[in-house]
Amino acid sequence: MRIVGGIHRSRKIETPKNDLVRPTSDKVRQAVFNMLNARGVVIDAVVIDAFCGTGALGLEALSQGAAYCHFFDKNKSSVDLCRSNLKKLSEETRAKITLMDTTKLKERSKETPKADLVFLDPPYHQELIPKAIKSLYQGDWLSGECVFVLEMAKDENFTGTDIIILNEKIYGDTKIILASKKG
Repeated sequence: MRIVGGIHRSRKIETPKNDLVRPTSDKVRQAVFNMLNARGVVIDAVVIDAFCGTGALGLEALSQGAAYCHFFDKNKSSVDLCRSNLKKLSEETRAKITLMDTTKLKERSKETPKADLVFLDPPYHQELIPKAIKSLYQGDWLSGECVFVLEMAKDENFTGTDIIILNEKIYGDTKIILASKKG
């Protein structure tokens, strides 16, 4: 797996040795960032990569001009893998990794900036996206102009009411929904 654009373009990142983590493919990441960059969302953004796994989405955002990324995952091996990938790209100073369930976030500290861009790519078919969005709202993690990228199986439906869907695309077995914060 490689970073597809920006300052780290073509650099390899580590992937898990097992199939417990399903990293977003290079092709889908390229399509997602084409959509985001066309909207001017990535440059200087504060990003949350929830259910981060390898950290590929947040690392891609940093490579393509995001200012900062907060990575969350409740799996220690995923957090360790993400940390290793951050170190490999020398991006530790522009990131924070937290071992925590994104569906049960604590309130954001006042020193932590609010997110302009949130990637939600949880395990498929577990209805975790609406719970994570609710947790992000309740913890005051989101800026007023926050954009969401939701990744799910193509046969899944999103039923949340806290966001406005802007675009929806299917790539093979993957559905990508681009959305914005309501209100």
